[in-house]
Amino acid sequence: MTYEFITYCVAGQIVYVTINRPQVMNALHAEANAEMRDAFTRFRDDDDARVAILTGAGDRAFSAGNDLRATAERARDRSAPRPAAPLGGITSDFECDKPLIAAVNGYALGGGFEVALACDVIVAAESAHFGLPEPRVGLVAAAGGMHRLPRHVPLKIAMGLMLTGRQISAPEAARLGLVNEVVPQAELMAAAGRWAAQMRECSPMSLRITKQSVRAGLALSVEDAMQADRASGRLGELFGSQDAIEGPLAFAQKRPPQWKGR
Repeated sequence: MTYEFITYCVAGQIVYVTINRPQVMNALHAEANAEMRDAFTRFRDDDDARVAILTGAGDRAFSAGNDLRATAERARDRSAPRPAAPLGGITSDFECDKPLIAAVNGYALGGGFEVALACDVIVAAESAHFGLPEPRVGLVAAAGGMHRLPRHVPLKIAMGLMLTGRQISAPEAARLGLVNEVVPQAELMAAAGRWAAQMRECSPMSLRITKQSVRAGLALSVEDAMQADRASGRLGELFGSQDAIEGPLAFAQKRPPQWKGR
């Protein structure tokens, strides 16, 4: 697929996906969603790619969410083709066992916040703001926001944010546990790259199984989740892998490990 509304580049096993619609604060319409779905599927299926960083073009917005103007125009033109992809490409019907980092460079509102919540780690610029303002325009956070946010913060906090549509700053989001790190705007991509580099130091198999186990265990008790890890065969796969041999050996030999991912 040729990308018009995003950019995709690879550097040192790290994939950079940038929403490239700064003129509309990187709002997402159907075509952008389809391109993001293609990009993240490409990342997921690329054996050489280890970590993906998602950000928005410019310094005003990560993404202002669903492009309401484009949605209204498409609703008027019933004959227009309708690319089928979830908001941001990753908010539903998409599983990726590799790390996803959101580098939030400005406003992450509505669907933009939902896309960030679908990532594993959020690094935010000091100027970033987060919110789910959908009820203020007669909508709801249907791209996962209503369900992901209460899994990230206490229920009363999540309900307070969703039932008012209130925006919060990056420092407040960090205090609530929604953001992993807040940095000056000029340092954002370097900080996201640092997180990605630390992930690259880990075994890709260990990261894959960690994500699989966390997802599978979210609705279970700790004991049931641990039993499910054993029953699924994930732990057996890991302990029988080359990476499980290489890691302790490299540690003992005081050298960097040479991961095989298997």
